[in-house]
Amino acid sequence: MLARNQLVHYLAEYLAVDQFKDYAPNGLQVEGTEQLQKIVTGVTASEALIDYAIAQQADAIIVHHGYFWRNEAPEITGMKRQRLKKLLAYDINLLAYHLPLDAHAELGNNAVLGRALSLEDITPQAGLLRLGRLVRPEPIEDFKQRVGALLQRDPLHLPGGPDVINQVAWCTGGAQHMIDQAQAWGADVFISGEVSEQTFHSALEGKIHYLAAGHHATETWGVSALAQHIKEKFTIDCEFVNLVNPV
Repeated sequence: MLARNQLVHYLAEYLAVDQFKDYAPNGLQVEGTEQLQKIVTGVTASEALIDYAIAQQADAIIVHHGYFWRNEAPEITGMKRQRLKKLLAYDINLLAYHLPLDAHAELGNNAVLGRALSLEDITPQAGLLRLGRLVRPEPIEDFKQRVGALLQRDPLHLPGGPDVINQVAWCTGGAQHMIDQAQAWGADVFISGEVSEQTFHSALEGKIHYLAAGHHATETWGVSALAQHIKEKFTIDCEFVNLVNPV
């Protein structure tokens, strides 16, 4: 058994939430039962994840994408009402960590993805965008296949860089706008989750490859690592749930 407030306070410190000016509140977003026996984590606090938590009799859900985003309509109607109704009816806590779970040096989305791709982090300055060096130069086609196998989806490849790559920039989620900074840092390829029309031109004219590997797929890493950390730290049942999202 784990006290809700103990978990909230621990994660606030461990993920350094006070250091971030975020687009949504980090920490406890919906209050439920005070004592926790079962926790599930996932990328987004969708109704499907809530239904899974209910079926598993979970006491808390921890996500990367929670609720109450900046400029979000304040009315509790429609989809928002249905989600909140279920959380409150079943006394389930909802905790969300956005930028803190992107940036964390050990179990953040960017840190874990970089390690999974065997990249030596050589990022020149602080921020979410990372720059890494491959163990050895690699053909872009081989690297693209390796990314696809790791994320279990074929990335959209916008070509522009060299046939053989050495330096890789990455930032999970919807960070396609960082491609120009990646190019300025000397990256041969940039990986993020989503893509915009202008990304094609930035890649081609900036002579850098771009891999749009999926917003969801690139952001399963933090909540998965966090589930394992909580399980080991507090000896509690904590399970990561990957509800597939093709975006």
